[in-house]
Amino acid sequence: MLISKSCIYALQSSVYLANQEADCYVTIKELSDELTISFHFLTKVLQQLTKQEILKSYRGPNGGVKLAKDASEITFLDIVQSVDGSHVLSECALGLPGCGELAPCPLHKQWSGLTTGLKNMMQSVTIAELATRRNIHLHSEKADAPRKDQSFFEIN
Repeated sequence: MLISKSCIYALQSSVYLANQEADCYVTIKELSDELTISFHFLTKVLQQLTKQEILKSYRGPNGGVKLAKDASEITFLDIVQSVDGSHVLSECALGLPGCGELAPCPLHKQWSGLTTGLKNMMQSVTIAELATRRNIHLHSEKADAPRKDQSFFEIN
């Protein structure tokens, strides 16, 4: 897989948060339950996003996390680079050290073209767009929320 499980969870969490009221903090427990992700694993992922200023966190009984800025200002690529680093789209497909334009591996030309396309796509897609594509409007009402027996990302 090109991106890590941590990154996938970060993307899912960001999309979920984009569907919440902008001024409301969501508890990690709620995120964990709604996305069916281990609470402790998710906590570590969200700490990375907070450190990179993608999320804001608030401690205490009414604490939780929320997006640090509007979802339309956060790209898919922002999340990927915050969690997995910028090297994800620049590493050699075969894992060979020193692979590059001057000393390409057998897949370099094709892989370079693919990663350039992926990077462009990731840069052009925002978290707000991903939230909208889920057919759940930003700042949705509870009626739009998935049922308890349905995963947030389950397709009907």
